[in-house]
Amino acid sequence: MSKLPDLEALAIFAKVAETQSFSGAADHLALSKATVSKAVTRLEQRLGTTLLHRTSRRFALTDAGRTLAARAAQMVAEAEGAEGEAMDMALRPRGLVRLAAPMSFGMAYVAPALPEFLGAHPDVSVDLHLSDEVIDLVGGGFDCAIRIAALDDSSLTARRLRPVQRHLVASPGYLAQRGRPMHPEDLARHSCLTYAYLPTAQTWRFVNAAGEVAIVRPHGPLRANNADALTAALCAGLGVAPQPDFIYWRDVAEGRLETVMTDWALPPISVHLVAPGGGPRPARVTAFMDYLTRKLAGPLWPGDAAKS
Repeated sequence: MSKLPDLEALAIFAKVAETQSFSGAADHLALSKATVSKAVTRLEQRLGTTLLHRTSRRFALTDAGRTLAARAAQMVAEAEGAEGEAMDMALRPRGLVRLAAPMSFGMAYVAPALPEFLGAHPDVSVDLHLSDEVIDLVGGGFDCAIRIAALDDSSLTARRLRPVQRHLVASPGYLAQRGRPMHPEDLARHSCLTYAYLPTAQTWRFVNAAGEVAIVRPHGPLRANNADALTAALCAGLGVAPQPDFIYWRDVAEGRLETVMTDWALPPISVHLVAPGGGPRPARVTAFMDYLTRKLAGPLWPGDAAKS
């Protein structure tokens, strides 16, 4: 006997017992009468016992048949209930959504957006995982993720939500003491603070409007795996660093930091909402992704144009 029960034959037998007829079961299940008969015979052979007596005029379950029919009917009901519940979850937002997001962006803009969504969808819960590491969505069991990068082609589906402007920033005190860099080559004489998760953390690549490219190897007293962790050192005058606008905007607006070398651009990046590719998503994931798209694609701070 195989390890798995013959669920199809059990379901067919339950319907035969319910209708007291092979033809009735066949009509109800949209199967041929021969298919129904073969399924019952297969089940009897598998179990080694007779489940019903049938003649041209009489249909009667054996003792084993009556016992099995009750259990099979219960099994079918539970299966139909489980299937209905799954279909309901697919159509109505309900259940857990697992989201991965970068630490700084997630703390500043994703986490504050969650109460509104959860209030509008009381049957949905969110598991928010914050890390600057690139998370394996499929391996980690995540439904979607925020990624801030220039995305390579992959099996993930992606929505581009907004561009991210990156500029070199430094404090007025640092610039007064060390001078203002005007060209990437000037950075060789400056204290550079670095972010560990840049695609090329050991080098910074710049390009100007004329298409000139300059690559420098930064050196300095601090390297961190979170860009926000560099802010205190930058404001304290310890160096210069490329920072994204969603981190530096307040310090620049309030005069603690200044943008420098603005005629040289770092490689463009954007905020993306990514999800595993494949079939249709549950309603809870679709509703959540649509909500994040609306919340994060528009302006997030005073003066944020959020232009694509």
